[in-house]
Amino acid sequence: MTLQLLVILLGLVVFEIVSSIDNAIVNAHVLKTLPERFRKLFLTWGLLIAVVVMRGVLPFVIVWFSNPSLSLTQLVSFVFSGDPSIAMHIEKSKGLLLLGGGVYLVLVFLSWLFLEEKKYAFLVEHFIHRQSVWFYAFASIFFTSVVYIAIRINPALALAAAIGSTAFFITDGFKKNAEKAETSLASISMSAWSKLLYLEVLDASFSIDGVIGAFAFTISIPLILIGNGIGAFVVREFTIRGMKLVEKFAYLKNGAMYSIGMLGALMVLESFGKHYPFWLAPLNTFALLGIFLFLSYREINMEKRAVSI
Repeated sequence: MTLQLLVILLGLVVFEIVSSIDNAIVNAHVLKTLPERFRKLFLTWGLLIAVVVMRGVLPFVIVWFSNPSLSLTQLVSFVFSGDPSIAMHIEKSKGLLLLGGGVYLVLVFLSWLFLEEKKYAFLVEHFIHRQSVWFYAFASIFFTSVVYIAIRINPALALAAAIGSTAFFITDGFKKNAEKAETSLASISMSAWSKLLYLEVLDASFSIDGVIGAFAFTISIPLILIGNGIGAFVVREFTIRGMKLVEKFAYLKNGAMYSIGMLGALMVLESFGKHYPFWLAPLNTFALLGIFLFLSYREINMEKRAVSI
């Protein structure tokens, strides 16, 4: 049992780190324009907001929405006392939570694959990006197929899929606008406090993917809080101290997105009754991270050879 918890926790930490790298790089460019004391505020008090509010409160809200018959008091009581009757109730509604989250993550992956500018790790990525107009067709076919299967199993599952799809389109639109605004912050004449507060709001919006993806590893809120919290702390440290190192690894974002896509697919399949061992989600994250770290490292060596010639 201890090994299982350790593997899940490590998977949560790694997934939080790789899924937050892209936003951390953008944050770093803005932080360069802030005085030292505001950078420290972003790392300390900003981290508290990121962990307690987003990584702590949001999982509660998601589990609560998938268990509307439970009061918030009952849910909090379950987390701190482990009431077996409430645990059984939450386990029964696990499919709703997994399907909504899985649909959301798969759409995040498809959006990145078809629409987003990227450093191409494989030729097929370049080909797919050139067919960007097909994103809407693929997303619609995927969503319709999921709803069709869900209705045959449980109509409530179809509603969960629709909620996941709605959450994606709302947050995707907000994130795209926020990303543009965040990039321009570095050159806008604003007070340090204004930039800091704006960074916190945008950082919270970009943490949603990591929180939803955490449910592929476990539905234990304390584990999600600990794992994502540690990951958020590591990312904050990198944001201020090690972004030049992270930026060298060109394919880390690709690894994060493939991990998100695979976790989303696992969540969808598990919501339909498939059962997977506890180590599969962490193994998926570790393996994909390893592959794309290797590709990044190979790229660095190739560039070094080209310069030395």
